[in-house]
Amino acid sequence: MDLQIAGKTGLVTGASSGIGRAIALALAAEGVRLAIVARRKNLLEELAAEIVAGGGAQPAVIECDFMQPDAASAIADRALRDLGSVDILVNNAGGSRRFELDASEEQWDEAITLNFTRQRQLTHQLLQQMMAGNWGRIVNITGKSEPEGINGAFCAKAAMHSWAKGLSREVGKHGITVNSIPPGRIMSEQILRNYTPEYRQWQSEHEIPVGAYGEPEDIAQLVCFLASPLARYITGTVIPVDGGLRRYQF
Repeated sequence: MDLQIAGKTGLVTGASSGIGRAIALALAAEGVRLAIVARRKNLLEELAAEIVAGGGAQPAVIECDFMQPDAASAIADRALRDLGSVDILVNNAGGSRRFELDASEEQWDEAITLNFTRQRQLTHQLLQQMMAGNWGRIVNITGKSEPEGINGAFCAKAAMHSWAKGLSREVGKHGITVNSIPPGRIMSEQILRNYTPEYRQWQSEHEIPVGAYGEPEDIAQLVCFLASPLARYITGTVIPVDGGLRRYQF
């Protein structure tokens, strides 16, 4: 299927590993010119080299810590300078840590900033040029809606879903779609760090209908489709990619 995105420009945050890395590789394979963003510059440079080796255009490498107050404007300015425009924005950066009941205000501020505020700010930095071009795709990699306990990231992801839905209603007339993808158990550094092989095997057999953890490429393929003109009539959605793990019906 020709996704018709060759020659488009895209910005992917959290691109140094895992889901973000797979998304960048998939978009580049479709002919999208990219700016890739993360804290670990060495991993971004390795990704850029892989993209070029695979026949893609040299990406703009943007090293940035999302917790810096001017992160959103710095990323947007650099991406627009290097690419000329940003047609596709993939808000993938984020992080999750379980909170105790006495979690500090600093912990809450960090979770909300890292998982909602910077994504919102970066999107709004890029909206005007998308609206001027009467075309844009915003895809948010978010999280599940079934927290086992208190977790600031889950609260932030819920805010992302609400904000994205509202935004989709404002910008649809400008040819811009806004969608969110909450991943299920997708193999990553965090998964390998937090779950033993024995638990992953048990969960695959007992809780995931397709019988296995997902791979980052499972997310990346949906991102590519949502970023394409073929998905023009899909907006304001939350589409889980989880092998059937979640039981909610919305």
